[in-house]
Amino acid sequence: MTGFHNDAQKAEARRRRRETTEAQKRLWQFLRAHRFMGLSVRRQAPVGPLIVDFLIPAHRLAIETGHPRDPARAACLKARGYRLLGFNDTDILTRTDAVLRAIAEALRS
Repeated sequence: MTGFHNDAQKAEARRRRRETTEAQKRLWQFLRAHRFMGLSVRRQAPVGPLIVDFLIPAHRLAIETGHPRDPARAACLKARGYRLLGFNDTDILTRTDAVLRAIAEALRS
């Protein structure tokens, strides 16, 4: 992880943390404070010029929620050595266990 590029990127990440969606809040409850497999997970974290919803730096895994798949974002993350998982808000809110299993499986692979 390269850290924030500038103050504007840092401010954007702070804004996103304040304006968290219900799905992000739900997922964060399971991922925060080393609750998920004892891993450090960051919320609204920078990866190059991007800010990803959740980041597991030890496994170079980025998790996006509620966004349509953007091939340019995925390519940017891949170029920096990160894998990307994406989940829609409905799945996070109604199938949380399945989402957590998918994240765990991605970490094992």
